[in-house]
Amino acid sequence: MNTVSHSLICVNDIEIQIDRKDIKNLHVGVYPPHGKVRVASPLHIDDEAVRLAIISKLSWIKKQKLSFDEQPRQTKREMLSGESHYFLGKRYLLDVIYRSGKHEIIKKHSKLQLYVRANTTVEKRQLVLNEWYRKELKKEASKLISKWEGILGVLVDSWEIKRMRTKWGSCNNASKKILLNLELVKKPIECVEYIIVHEMIHFYERHHNDNFKNLMDRYIPNWKHTRELLNRSILGFEEWDRYY
Repeated sequence: MNTVSHSLICVNDIEIQIDRKDIKNLHVGVYPPHGKVRVASPLHIDDEAVRLAIISKLSWIKKQKLSFDEQPRQTKREMLSGESHYFLGKRYLLDVIYRSGKHEIIKKHSKLQLYVRANTTVEKRQLVLNEWYRKELKKEASKLISKWEGILGVLVDSWEIKRMRTKWGSCNNASKKILLNLELVKKPIECVEYIIVHEMIHFYERHHNDNFKNLMDRYIPNWKHTRELLNRSILGFEEWDRYY
């Protein structure tokens, strides 16, 4: 389903982004990290009708925006010993160890040991950590996809991990391909599983309608709690909107 047009309106000093799509119902959402308000609107609904819908939800919108303002956030990472980094929902302290030879990360107890040469830049250190994150997320995702292929009776023809600015995951129904956001590796494993199942259920139902929600309820009864956990977890310095 492709977005056809974008527009902006302002209601009570709140900027609203309107995405007009070929859909049946209007949906109002407030998204992390900064409480951006976005409306997915059917093509035939004009701005005034959207404005009225926003006004009817102003109290809820303000409450959501306030909760995002209070959400914990990390400062910019400098890749130095003693910094906090997250892996599968747990906090680890970075331990930078200088040596010649191969750059690598070794997880040991409550630490992530980063082995690098002494003159390695912050950007290169971050790259070493990101590559380790990618490798570890591949391991976990592979196991979860195999598990849920058996449960759901669908096959994922291909999947990959990439940096995404707007979603935790996405899928292509025609090619049976799934994309997973690399940042998922920092979240609890149940959040990774939730996103994978979410995308696989889209193979049955493209839209976030009652049928989709019923399927989610059947296979992951606590999915709404997990979604909340995912979208309330500590935000990294590089932030983006999340759509789930």
